[in-house]
Amino acid sequence: MSLPVAIVGGLHAEARRETVAALLAEVPGSVVLHHDLATAAAGTVVRTVRDATGVLSAGETPLVDDCACCALREDLVPELRRLAEAGGTRLAVVELWDSVEPRAMAEVVTAGGLTVTGVITAVDPALVLPCLGNGDDLAERGLAAAATDRRTVADTFARQLEYAPVLAVVDSPEADEEDRGLLAQLHPTARQVPLHAGESGSLSPLAAAALGGFDVASAAAAQHPACALLPAEADAHGVATLVWHRRRPFHPGRLYAALEDLTCAAARSRGRFWLADKPDALLHWDAAGGALCVESAGPWLAALPDAAWDLVEPVRRVAAALDWHAEHGDRCQHLVFTSPGLDRDGLELLLDSCLLTDAEYAAGRAAWQRLPSAFDTLLEI
Repeated sequence: MSLPVAIVGGLHAEARRETVAALLAEVPGSVVLHHDLATAAAGTVVRTVRDATGVLSAGETPLVDDCACCALREDLVPELRRLAEAGGTRLAVVELWDSVEPRAMAEVVTAGGLTVTGVITAVDPALVLPCLGNGDDLAERGLAAAATDRRTVADTFARQLEYAPVLAVVDSPEADEEDRGLLAQLHPTARQVPLHAGESGSLSPLAAAALGGFDVASAAAAQHPACALLPAEADAHGVATLVWHRRRPFHPGRLYAALEDLTCAAARSRGRFWLADKPDALLHWDAAGGALCVESAGPWLAALPDAAWDLVEPVRRVAAALDWHAEHGDRCQHLVFTSPGLDRDGLELLLDSCLLTDAEYAAGRAAWQRLPSAFDTLLEI
């Protein structure tokens, strides 16, 4: 269907509402759809459709399987189709509720036969560090989307921020250079757009971003730890990013013993890593708010038979080729830590101490795989 759909999300509710209001003002013929999940405990989700003049329609949809996000998925695409068939709408803006993540909704809208033309996360720079440091469960803040929702404020905000190619950054008198520097280093490839209008007769940067186009498949591939565009080395305004890249596997026991210190060393850390006792498993590191998630992201490409490579996304094959090692293939340590006041030297020393020693490395892969497994519980093996 030809109706352009822009998705605006983010835990910074005031920034999100300000962004949506700017789009309504700047794109004539635009409407906003919003599903309020705050009433989910009562068994319903409230949907409103509005334009620049006010509310056009409102209704309730029942929960699906006690999941507010499931109800949103079931209701959103039919509403968008109705708007598309009615005609006259230049842009449909889907304003996500606080803890809803844009990736899921972008994929739902696209699967429904509609066209996502923009994904935007609204950000107040002064709230970036408080959100990344907040390890509370969403349920404790009344922000859970289902009874089984175990996400935290920090990891939800990190995914909202890092998925969107465009950040709508509101003016914030409380924000300083450190806050803006942190935002820039966390997602250096994002285009930051202000909310003010463009020149007379032209689209504002925000409106242009909402209508500019979005590739759902490419965005999903870019989230895979094997080919994610991770932040680069940086040091500015009191914020630093350490990129730690090595070609030697971790000793599982020493890394496990250092997890707490490593997790708390930075506001945000992520990447991929390699354990000596699990040489074929590409492991994903994802930490925010003092909590770490470690999970398997499938095999390293070097562990696959040649015939299986044709089944792998091209972007992943390219990423592996660019980082290929004659002995280990694409196996590597690639972890990135970003934080104000980062102790780069201390962190690098700690990480290096968790690698196999020269003697352990020289013993070879058969000996590595006999090392006691320390991560089976974390990986649910």
